[in-house]
Amino acid sequence: MAFLLAALLLLGLCGNTISGGESPPTDTSGPLHFELPTSKYETPDTYKAGSIGALFQMVHIFLHMVQPNDFPEESIRKIIRKNFDLSTDYNEIAYYEIGIIICAFLGLLFIILVPVVGYFFSICRCCNKCGGKMHQREKENGPFQRKCFAVSLLVICVLISIGILYGFVANHQVRHRIKRTQKLVVSNFKDLRTLLNEAPQQIDYIVAQFNTTKVRAFSDLDGIHSLLGGGILERLKPKVIPVLDEIQAIATEIKETKEALEDMSQNLQSLKDGSAQLSSSLAAVKDSMQESLRSPECLLPQISEVCKSIESSLSLLESDPGLSSLPPVDKELENVNNVFKNDLSGLVQKGYTSFNDIPKRVKSQTTPVVAEIKNVLNNLGDTVNDVAKDIPIQDSLSEFSGRIDSVERQVHQKLHKAEEIDSYWWLCGLIVCFLLSLIVTFFYLGLLCGICGYDKHATPTTRGFVSNTGGIFLMVGVGLSFLFCWIVMILVVVSFVIGVNVEKLVCEPYANKKLFRILDTPYLLNKNWKYYVSGMVLKKSDIELTFEQIYSDCKNSRGIYSTLRLENRFNISDSLDIQKHTGNINSRFENMDVKLNGIVLLDEAGSKILQDFANSGIDKIEYSTYLAQSKKSPGKVNLLSFSYELEAKADHLPPGQLKESMKTNARTIRAIHEQQVVPMLQTENNLQQKIKILKHTSKGLSGKVTKILYALESVQHFITNNISSIIVEETKKYGRTILGYFEHYLQWVELAVTEKMVSCKPVATAMDSAIKVILCGFVVDPLNLFWFGIGKATFLLLPALIIAVKLAKYYRRMDSEDVYEDVETVPMKNMENGNNGYHKDHLYGVHNPVMTSPSHYQ
Repeated sequence: MAFLLAALLLLGLCGNTISGGESPPTDTSGPLHFELPTSKYETPDTYKAGSIGALFQMVHIFLHMVQPNDFPEESIRKIIRKNFDLSTDYNEIAYYEIGIIICAFLGLLFIILVPVVGYFFSICRCCNKCGGKMHQREKENGPFQRKCFAVSLLVICVLISIGILYGFVANHQVRHRIKRTQKLVVSNFKDLRTLLNEAPQQIDYIVAQFNTTKVRAFSDLDGIHSLLGGGILERLKPKVIPVLDEIQAIATEIKETKEALEDMSQNLQSLKDGSAQLSSSLAAVKDSMQESLRSPECLLPQISEVCKSIESSLSLLESDPGLSSLPPVDKELENVNNVFKNDLSGLVQKGYTSFNDIPKRVKSQTTPVVAEIKNVLNNLGDTVNDVAKDIPIQDSLSEFSGRIDSVERQVHQKLHKAEEIDSYWWLCGLIVCFLLSLIVTFFYLGLLCGICGYDKHATPTTRGFVSNTGGIFLMVGVGLSFLFCWIVMILVVVSFVIGVNVEKLVCEPYANKKLFRILDTPYLLNKNWKYYVSGMVLKKSDIELTFEQIYSDCKNSRGIYSTLRLENRFNISDSLDIQKHTGNINSRFENMDVKLNGIVLLDEAGSKILQDFANSGIDKIEYSTYLAQSKKSPGKVNLLSFSYELEAKADHLPPGQLKESMKTNARTIRAIHEQQVVPMLQTENNLQQKIKILKHTSKGLSGKVTKILYALESVQHFITNNISSIIVEETKKYGRTILGYFEHYLQWVELAVTEKMVSCKPVATAMDSAIKVILCGFVVDPLNLFWFGIGKATFLLLPALIIAVKLAKYYRRMDSEDVYEDVETVPMKNMENGNNGYHKDHLYGVHNPVMTSPSHYQ
């Protein structure tokens, strides 16, 4: 039933053509990425027996020892072809089944001989033979034999118990396998329906992904100004932008130079005016002091020295004449002003604008071509839809869905019947296990009572009740063994023959795929078809499509299209030929004509401005002279220090008009310092800063301008001569980007349909569930473990009952025992007998005494 279910599932799928698809990309900004939505299947693709698997493996090892021969592939082929003749080919079957035949023959001998032997043994016992007479002979090694028999029986009983335990475990597996089978069947059919429902959804996904691809392509086409124009711009930027930036820097320097020259000119004029005013102010102070020094007071001896000191210092009250002699920079300022009036910065901005307008010009010139490309892409979408419709899937899947419903109903009906049969099987196995358990229990009880109740001082006729009960238990076990073990062996032989053959002819060949190789034999299932599957699916039996290949591909989650080689019926590669669909788009890009003439970075007027600035003369100004003079003090002496010294000298004068005059002049000198010298020092500092700026700007100005003009000429020449090739290269690159989306999409569609769409893994899982799990795992493995354990226990009953019969004589109470006529002649023996519980007073008057040689008792 399980194998039939698997075959129906596989052949049902083989009769259909299947395809599939992928999910939309999740990232709309990065590269297009398609991910096929995969369904989650409930049925596990592997089966583990759990801890009981070790017992199953032990049975498999035993089966390999019993049946080591290779799978009879040729014989199976003959049977399928109906060419097998039992009269002539029986030797092949006999050779393969020799191990099974031998074991079955031994079992049949057991079944026949055990009841026969038991019958004659019972009659013999009833005739006081075969140990039936309740008399025990004395033997010297009696205690040793009793112990050996007890230990041997105990060991055999333990082994029998292990076999019974195996039987209980196997029978327990039977109890729940129908429920597990029902759950597994429901899970497999659910997975198969998931597979069927997945196919149309995947086709819709594939079609939907074209719209996603088209949206991305249309977005890039609408952004042609930033992609194509921006690409051209980026190619030119490394050459153009540095030159324009340098010219812009020169324009900034012109403005800074103009401002610096204006400040320098103003500072120079301010210093000249300040120097003249300072000279006038100091002259007035000097005259006032000379007038005061002509006072008669200076003729006094104690004052004349102070007056002479003050008079000698008056020569320092003068301004520095160098500030007035500094040459003006009016000519250079006029030249720079003339350069600045021409607005070099505005001309540079025109160059920037001309260069940055490339994307706009590209967009305006490519609008008609973009519209044509969009039209072609829309037509490509129609082609993809047509290809998706050409894949014959919906009708086939609907038909197969009906087949699945029919098969599922049949399976559930058979499972209900199987559940009833399974309950009888379980009950039968339970009875057998309990029956064997009962027998071995009597043996255990016999050993327990016999060993615990045995008294070495008691004679065979005086043994206790417990010991006698132990012997009776042993004989009851022997009787039950003869009565039932041959019946149990019938069940063992039948289950052995069935279980071993199913394991060796179905389970093992399925696991190592030899069963598939037989089914894949050319002209085996149909005389007119070389390969049966290809004849059914493709209507071309010469194409090598095998059951083994289909199973392996499904096991590896491959799509049904490639698994069943449906390219021989519908070639998706031809229908989605990339060149055929993208050729028109590529030709549109090749015919795209973009003209970017008239890009001028800087015209001749701008170049003349640069040249005029280089020739403005600012690089010929003696900046060192200006710096040296600007660092000098406006006066010959520090007026502030001079005023303090003058006040100190005045303090040595006596009070009077001369002293007050000197102090007044000192205050006047300090005022001149604050009001005239300090502003002049600030002006000198400003002058120094402007001189440094101009010195830095003018340093190497001519060479720098020449270098910029050369670079400008080179870049302009590069743009004029190479812009066309750059446009062509960037257009091809842009075209490859647009086409790349659809090439990637079409390649993905082909890969999705051929390799991933509608993964047939549930089919392989269903076959594994039917054969490997249900048939072999739930049925055959427990069946083999059952006969293995019960068979072992049953076979061990033979030595167990033999030993039990012998051991019972040591535990049961005898009716008679050995006596001696002349006890006094054997004093040593009398001593022995006494040591063993015998006394000469007990040796007379017993029923039917028998004289034997001195020994222990049996």
